[in-house]
Amino acid sequence: MKAHVSSILLGVRDMDRAKRFYTEGLGWKVQNDFGISVFFESDGASPVGFYSREGLAGQVGTDQEGSGFSGLVLTYVVRSETRVDEIMAEAAKAGAKVLKPADALPWGGYGGTFADPEGYIWSLGYSAQGTDQPYAE
Repeated sequence: MKAHVSSILLGVRDMDRAKRFYTEGLGWKVQNDFGISVFFESDGASPVGFYSREGLAGQVGTDQEGSGFSGLVLTYVVRSETRVDEIMAEAAKAGAKVLKPADALPWGGYGGTFADPEGYIWSLGYSAQGTDQPYAE
C-alpha cells in the first residue's frame, strides 16, 4: 500500500450546513452533488467529500455516535503567515470554532487550528524551514 489518500470523505450530520460552510464560507466549489454525497473540486489533490454520518458509519461498519477526539486532523500547509491568518479569519467568519488562534509553533512554524461546524479539525500551517512541503496553495 502506498502512502497516498485517494479521497477524504467526512461523515456529516447536516449536509446543507456543511456545504454552506465550505462553499460560502471558504469558497470551495462543488464538483459533484449526488444528494447522499458531495465532492468538491480538488485542483489535482486528493478530493474531499461529504457523506451522511449515519450512512458513512454503516458503510465502514462502525457506530456513528463516537465522542471526543477522533485522532484525525486535516492539515493545510500554505506559503505565508499572512495566508494562515486570512484562512483562520475566513473560517471563523463562516462559523468555525477557533481551537488555537494562529501563533508561533513550538517547532518554529506558524499556524492555527479550527473545527468546522461538524467538529472536524483543520490545522493550518506555514514554515520557512523547508522547500519540499505539501503545499495546499
